[in-house]
Amino acid sequence: MTLVIGLTGSIATGKSTISNMLIDWSFPVIDADTISREVVQVGEEAYEQIVATFGRQVLQEDGSLNREALGNIVFQDESKRKKLNQIMHPKIRKRMLERRDQYVSNNVELVVMDIPLLFESDLFHYVDKVLVVYVDPDIQLDRLTKRDEISAEKALERINAQIPITEKKDLADTIVNNGGSIKESEDQLKDILNTWGIEV
Repeated sequence: MTLVIGLTGSIATGKSTISNMLIDWSFPVIDADTISREVVQVGEEAYEQIVATFGRQVLQEDGSLNREALGNIVFQDESKRKKLNQIMHPKIRKRMLERRDQYVSNNVELVVMDIPLLFESDLFHYVDKVLVVYVDPDIQLDRLTKRDEISAEKALERINAQIPITEKKDLADTIVNNGGSIKESEDQLKDILNTWGIEV
């Protein structure tokens, strides 16, 4: 039996740190962000639909997608953002599920689905367990302002665009509190996996 874990968090909680630990321990991680870049490569169906919808102004000179130009368009217009999501989300989800099912059919012990918006997109049915990477909200705010070199006000806008991390914490099967040292987070993660019958 394969255990499928949904790994998620919120902006600036350090989800990548935990994801990288799992990769270092040789567990397969299916990363929604990586797949979102794959499905818009030249020749992919989503690429063709984006060009048809938004025009050639969203392309680089070499014909590849200019993510920044596309971002500028959709972040200023809610209806255009919805259009982009309608193109992208089904393709990303289909590919994630194909990868998951491939690992399951190969009887891999553990598969991690790294889905930043697991809660926002209500994708609980994709996974067996939900693991949230948590930090206290004041640490989250501090990390984000420093990481992106933005004001606290701007940082709060981004944080508030997602479901609060405190709410995700309450809905998770378990959490890694990522507010301390890397070693502390690593120890917590090992304990969680051991509890779920996965040897590290």
